[in-house]
Amino acid sequence: MSSLMITPPSVEPITLADAKAYLRVTHDDDDDVIGALIAAARSHVEAQARRALITQTWRLVRDAWPPDGRLKVVPVPLRTVAAARVYEADGSTLALDTQAFVTDKAAAPAILSFMPWPLPMPGRATAGIELDVEVGYGASGAAVPEPLRLAIRLLTAHWYENRGLIALGHEVAVLPQTVAALIAPYRVLSL
Repeated sequence: MSSLMITPPSVEPITLADAKAYLRVTHDDDDDVIGALIAAARSHVEAQARRALITQTWRLVRDAWPPDGRLKVVPVPLRTVAAARVYEADGSTLALDTQAFVTDKAAAPAILSFMPWPLPMPGRATAGIELDVEVGYGASGAAVPEPLRLAIRLLTAHWYENRGLIALGHEVAVLPQTVAALIAPYRVLSL
């Protein structure tokens, strides 16, 4: 069971101008560095929370349909099932009707429910099912909850102020507790 990003977010949850204002940087010399730190901070927040902040497409690969007809989807929030296919034994694919899936978007992890008997079984034992799902809060940073945007600002500022190689065990290697506290209410837990 694996997941991989097919279409990354088209924008970041905070703009370069927003980050520079937060950092109180008035020159343009570090724009590339700050932009890279914003993207890294977003990626870190997404990984810690198991959430997609800006709309993106992920491919979920499974070996078989779960017997209970309920498939857990991470990252959240789930927006829609864009495509579904099953691989035949000869390697060809059979496209499935995405309307066969009922989504519980409020659950975390999200749940895709289906009636297992109408869905064809994959013809190969490994990676026989692919589901392309659209996830994320929306297409702009305004759709992202403000605590997660603040976590990105804080993490960007922390990394900007503590650039360079950091040896393990040094105090600067520890992420600010404020960032973890802002992410915690949004974290998707595995039970």
